[in-house]
Amino acid sequence: MAATPRPTWASAPDRRPNCVLEPFKAYLSARFTETRGQVSGTRLFQEIHERGYRGSRQVVCKHLAALRAGTAEPVRADIPSPRKITSWIMRPRQTLTESQDKRLLEVRLACLDIARACDLARTFADLVRHRRGYLLLEWIRQAEQDAPKSMRGFAGFLRQDFDAVTAGLTLPWSSGVVEGHVNRVKALKRAMYGRASFELLRTRILTHP
Repeated sequence: MAATPRPTWASAPDRRPNCVLEPFKAYLSARFTETRGQVSGTRLFQEIHERGYRGSRQVVCKHLAALRAGTAEPVRADIPSPRKITSWIMRPRQTLTESQDKRLLEVRLACLDIARACDLARTFADLVRHRRGYLLLEWIRQAEQDAPKSMRGFAGFLRQDFDAVTAGLTLPWSSGVVEGHVNRVKALKRAMYGRASFELLRTRILTHP
């Protein structure tokens, strides 16, 4: 007699029980180490069930047996991406959720370079938001002294054009309008595939809204 085929509507967690257990493996490993292996699968099942686990007790017992035998797969580290870490650093701290603030603190404790870069980046963002150009020189000195290499390079570029950067962080004026017109001219030129004469381009610029 042919075996009964598995229903196609079976959920992914039913097909892959380890996926259900994955978020709780770090907790199970910590409890296993804490109790030196002297803990039952039923007890661990009850503990993680209270924390949201919806799998079977057999899966927990199987993982516990693998821990005792030393054959359990290592817990995959949940390492945030550089893009995510950067977004946490550049946003004002009061806008971070409690979870995001905690994760950033973990990253800072794990890497001193990131911790220093975070402090300097937040200070520089404050200079930009509040136009505190008079503090720029002090920021550059601090960055050149003990910042990570890439940030020291950034500070060096700021020093080369110090007067212009200070003005940008102090004065209310902006070159944004000029840049907007430049982009508009480039768009018109591209629309004519670069083949139009200067007179036609000039006419379109002057008549274009």
